[in-house]
Amino acid sequence: MEVKPHTARVLVGRLHGATAACDGAAAAAAVSEIRLASKEDPEIRAPLADAGAVPLLAAQLHHASPVSVDAAAALLNISISARDQVATAPGVLDALTSALRSGHAAHHAAAVVYSLLCGGESHRAAVCARRPLLSALVALLRASPKPSTRATKDALKALFGVALYPPSRATLVSLGVVQALFALVMTDERNGIVEDATAVVAQVAGCAESLEAFRWVSGVRILLDLVEAGGAATPRARENAAAALLNLVVAGGEAAAAEVVAVGGAEETVRELAEDSAASPRGKAKAEALLRALEGAGPAARRREHRLSDFLDGLVQSDPYISSPASASTHG
Repeated sequence: MEVKPHTARVLVGRLHGATAACDGAAAAAAVSEIRLASKEDPEIRAPLADAGAVPLLAAQLHHASPVSVDAAAALLNISISARDQVATAPGVLDALTSALRSGHAAHHAAAVVYSLLCGGESHRAAVCARRPLLSALVALLRASPKPSTRATKDALKALFGVALYPPSRATLVSLGVVQALFALVMTDERNGIVEDATAVVAQVAGCAESLEAFRWVSGVRILLDLVEAGGAATPRARENAAAALLNLVVAGGEAAAAEVVAVGGAEETVRELAEDSAASPRGKAKAEALLRALEGAGPAARRREHRLSDFLDGLVQSDPYISSPASASTHG
């Protein structure tokens, strides 16, 4: 039973010694060894964390060089078995922010952020409180040249995890995430990107601040185009678009409902999804709930001016599809 801790101490000792001696080549070799060990042997991940690997690896993320890729990958592997130790290690979140900005290790760094977000409420709050880190994630979506598909998808997964934490949604909106997400929806044809982007849009829509940002990018019209039969490349993207519209109306109330109804044919488009026998139960449920909400913004709204707000208050309490990570996730 002592073999794993001993091996971990030896590996970490090599990295510590190389770092202390300012020997970049030796440090890179030691990080590579730790990455390989943490990938091939799950049982050594926690001992590596116990031996002090996390802060040493985090320090390597500040280097815009290949060693940062190995360091971020090793942190990702270790986080699977020792998430608390990674999340609470000094300087880790700052180091991840640096890695997201450097480009070399961005995809691994985004994956580490997502892993930490899965670690419970305290870890999620700590990550979401770091505005520079959230800004780096949003910037990754806008990067030019376009990041790899893997980097973009990892960034979207991390942003989805951030957006599941309601207090962070307004922050993301202020950082320009709505514009970045709709740019992907409109222009990115890579496999799975639109599905993942619309999943994040659906969560971000669940704050009152999102309505104005949606106006700037014609977001309601774009989402309705995706809800329309044949408008989205995949059924899940269509579902996510309906979920986004529903969350927008729930969060924005009558003003948001009026924005949706103002688009010609909006209710008919949503009704088609609700009545589509080929649509998934989730998609149909979202469309049905949205239709009920939109009734309060139609021509007869003056006769029932309080009906929409009363309905939405009840919907938030009773509808199991709203703000549900399991139903909203594009990752199963």
